[in-house]
Amino acid sequence: MKYLLLLFFIYAAGPAFAQHTPLPHGMVFGIKPGTAEMIPAWRVEAFMDKKTRISTTIRGRIIKVTKPKGGWFEIDAGKGKIIAAHFKNYGINIPTGLKGKIVIAEGVAEKQFIADDLQHFAGDTARGKKQHSVKTNPLRRLTFEVKGLMVD
Repeated sequence: MKYLLLLFFIYAAGPAFAQHTPLPHGMVFGIKPGTAEMIPAWRVEAFMDKKTRISTTIRGRIIKVTKPKGGWFEIDAGKGKIIAAHFKNYGINIPTGLKGKIVIAEGVAEKQFIADDLQHFAGDTARGKKQHSVKTNPLRRLTFEVKGLMVD
């Protein structure tokens, strides 16, 4: 009888120790993204050409989840490039278990604005006294504001 009671408690405590559950295929965060005009993440920058912003659906692998609250994560854009992504709705929480998963995300892709001719300092009165330099990482040139994400 003792062994039967011991087995019952071990069986009942099993779910408490098994906290890591795999994310099911098709799990949605935010709105469900449309997959009609989906492009791979590594082609986004070439697809944008000279446009600074486009609304699109991309498919890519999540490198890491930087902040689960608000849905901040990074998508692999190929050739060492990274797309920094976050949800438009800050109330969305994503699990850290998304790392390494392939996802489909719908939202707005945007290139970082880099003023090569220093136009953002046009009102500066100290001409010649200050030398401004814009340091940007060429591997982090795209941001993506996500409306909806689905685990592929």
